[in-house]
Amino acid sequence: MDHECLTVERDGPFVTITMNRPERRNALSLRHLEELRAAFREVGESDALGVVLAGRGSVFSAGHDFTEIAGADLAAMRRLLWACTEVMQTMQSIPQVVVAKVHALATAAGCQLVASADLAVAAESAAFAAPGGKGGWFCTTPMVAIGRSVSRKRALELALTGDPIDARTALEWGLVNAVVPDDQLDAATLDLLRRATRGSAASKALGKQAFYTQIELDQQKAYAYAVEVMAAASQLPDAREGVAAFLEKRSPRFGQPR
Repeated sequence: MDHECLTVERDGPFVTITMNRPERRNALSLRHLEELRAAFREVGESDALGVVLAGRGSVFSAGHDFTEIAGADLAAMRRLLWACTEVMQTMQSIPQVVVAKVHALATAAGCQLVASADLAVAAESAAFAAPGGKGGWFCTTPMVAIGRSVSRKRALELALTGDPIDARTALEWGLVNAVVPDDQLDAATLDLLRRATRGSAASKALGKQAFYTQIELDQQKAYAYAVEVMAAASQLPDAREGVAAFLEKRSPRFGQPR
């Protein structure tokens, strides 16, 4: 797919997907969502180890594009919201670690992107909101992701008030992993991605998939599932190599991501 709304750049083992509609505050039109979905799928099929999701301009993402929504019928809205849902699910299903680099306001579905990323780093000037509670269109789908990142009371505070929270509050509530001065955002994001992708890529990919599966199960079912996954993973070459390297007091030599 040719990108109208994004730039996709690779630097070594990492890919940066940058939302590039600054004149529209990176609003998520259907085209924009389709490009995001395609870009994440393409990265997922590559040998990259990690992905940074960023935004260009004064806003990380303002959420859905209201100029596209105005007057849309029920079928069109279902198509749009499912496209958005598939982006969020794809981010969590690909084997690579996904880090959101949030430099500014992330609102509604833009905040959903942050909550759906595996990890997130925010600049001190960033802010987060689910503003539907102030208007006539409640942020129901964004709250699926946000409600799985923060506590129930905090999620409902965001959703019901519609008020934005600053980056430090987002860190306290668990929506982001770190908050740094604006001029340190690039370095801090890269540092986190490097730390999150060291070790066995194959093991990490399996572990990421297992995490998102077990987190939705009750505890007994989660343990039953996790035991089987971890037992099977112990037989993989990288797992055997990791144990051998530890016992032999040497650095492990892991295989390729796939």
